Amino acid sequence: MLRHAARRLASRATAAPTARRALATAEVPAEAAEDSTFVEAWKKVAPNIEPPATPLTMMQPRPPTPATLPTKLTVNFVLPYKSEIANKEVDMVIVPATTGQMGVLPGHVATIAELKPGVLSVHEVPVDQIDSALVQKGLAEFTAKLGSASTDLEKAEAQIGVDVHSALNAALTG
Repeated sequence: MLRHAARRLASRATAAPTARRALATAEVPAEAAEDSTFVEAWKKVAPNIEPPATPLTMMQPRPPTPATLPTKLTVNFVLPYKSEIANKEVDMVIVPATTGQMGVLPGHVATIAELKPGVLSVHEVPVDQIDSALVQKGLAEFTAKLGSASTDLEKAEAQIGVDVHSALNAALTG
């Protein structure tokens, strides 16, 4: 059975090479169109039933490629009950994916990934605009606060400050 199918496919390919279509976004029509070959064949087989939608009818044209890459990325972060971030222009977003952390920059190629629970990092300031002296000063202040904290709330706030300034320091030192 398989041998016959392969032979039939090979004979069709050599008999009418011009009838084949390449799957490329350049050939996608501006509007949804019907696959006329499929519709004609369908009407011969089942004339009383409307032909089903084909992939060609669902394909949308690719948006034009911009001449230059954008400098910012627009972020919307929406929860079922409220919007956390709306139309914010940022430099980079790092999302937790099942394959690891995925950084998205302006002009990033379209990607599909399975996300996992975790921290979404939104970067608004380029690293070269961070003042390392202020980072060191903040790290020292929060470390001192952590050492002198008496309540759990003070300890938690100081630990967050230490973590943020340590991450900033690590980003600056590379």
